[in-house]
Amino acid sequence: MLSLVDLRTRIEAGTLTAAGAVRLVEAAIAQGEPNVGAIAAQDPAPAIPEMGPLAGIAVGIKDIIDTADLPTQLGSPLYAGWQPKADAAIVSRLKSLGAVPLVKTTTSPFASLDPTATLNPNAPGRTPGGSSAGSAAAVAAGMLPLALGTQTGGSVIRPAAFCGVAAIKPSFRLLPTVGVKTFSWALDTLGLFGAGIRDVAHALALIAERPAIDLPATDPGAPRIGLVRLDFAGAAEPEAEAALGRAVRAAEGAGARVRDLALPEPLPEAWARHGIIQDFEARQALAWEYAAHRAALSGKLGAQLDRAQDITAVAYDDARRHAHRARGVLKDLFAEFDVLLTYSAPGYAPEGLGSTGDPRFNRLWTLMGVPCVNLPVPGDGPPLGVQVVARFGDDGRALAAARMIERGLAAG
Repeated sequence: MLSLVDLRTRIEAGTLTAAGAVRLVEAAIAQGEPNVGAIAAQDPAPAIPEMGPLAGIAVGIKDIIDTADLPTQLGSPLYAGWQPKADAAIVSRLKSLGAVPLVKTTTSPFASLDPTATLNPNAPGRTPGGSSAGSAAAVAAGMLPLALGTQTGGSVIRPAAFCGVAAIKPSFRLLPTVGVKTFSWALDTLGLFGAGIRDVAHALALIAERPAIDLPATDPGAPRIGLVRLDFAGAAEPEAEAALGRAVRAAEGAGARVRDLALPEPLPEAWARHGIIQDFEARQALAWEYAAHRAALSGKLGAQLDRAQDITAVAYDDARRHAHRARGVLKDLFAEFDVLLTYSAPGYAPEGLGSTGDPRFNRLWTLMGVPCVNLPVPGDGPPLGVQVVARFGDDGRALAAARMIERGLAAG
């Protein structure tokens, strides 16, 4: 995989130019894209700044994020060829840092549950996940050093786990969603994919203008880790449990203190109501598409919006109250733990391309608005990952703990 940090190190040392780094990515895309199908559009003649902390870093932009120089087609034939007049705020920020928004990456239609045609480069015959399928697959295939995704349920963490790459879903609203097609305004969160934890940490620190997020030179001491299995969300597959066990051993070997934590009410009740909030808002966010073009909507999304028509404002308000109470309880739990460690997905990526996988181990954390990091866990089969979760606004701590476990896994 292409490492953002390694590319920038070479550029700063003078052994690689910014233009040369982008050319490396273009060559990797030309070689890998026919076997992956992760790219929705590509800039044939991108402007390449020579200055800036992300100069030379080509970025994949999920195709629900507006770009003035590339079409934004939302994964749907309804928007085929649609060209925005302006960049989304996140794209403008990347450009200001010297980054090059080189390609749009494939997405499920409107970031829904419908699968794409994108293939998983690290698990042949299995889904790359969704809805940020192209972003995860392109990074996994070594075609991009950085890609943007979005998460409303589990659309960053799950595909990262299935494809075997690092990713972060930051704290809610840490990154601006202006210019991103809305599915649920209370949940939609921009995320980053990279080759390793240091890559997404460095990128997030720069993009969010918060240097403290970047990884420290030393390990984070002996963090207190709560081991969470979310039993109320259903059992994980044996391979996911095994990956979690390997991560625990790596954490303990690095000095962390790990103990089991069963999440109390109202957290399970809030988890059960995530879909009410998501779908009530999606019904409104996609009201025009549903009213004017219902027959053209993808299968799972159309059926989802059909069901959403029956969700009442009373149910929606009740779900929001449960979520609010649950956030308070979760905040109190972090008085005892620095981070939580849990599954990124129920198991291996499902076989075939008919599903994007189950987000049941992601929904709660998206609803809580807390930072989540996917950490790939090496194994003998298809890719697996574990999820490191921290207190709201404590993105740097989540990344530092994930990096500590990453080093432990590599050493062990």
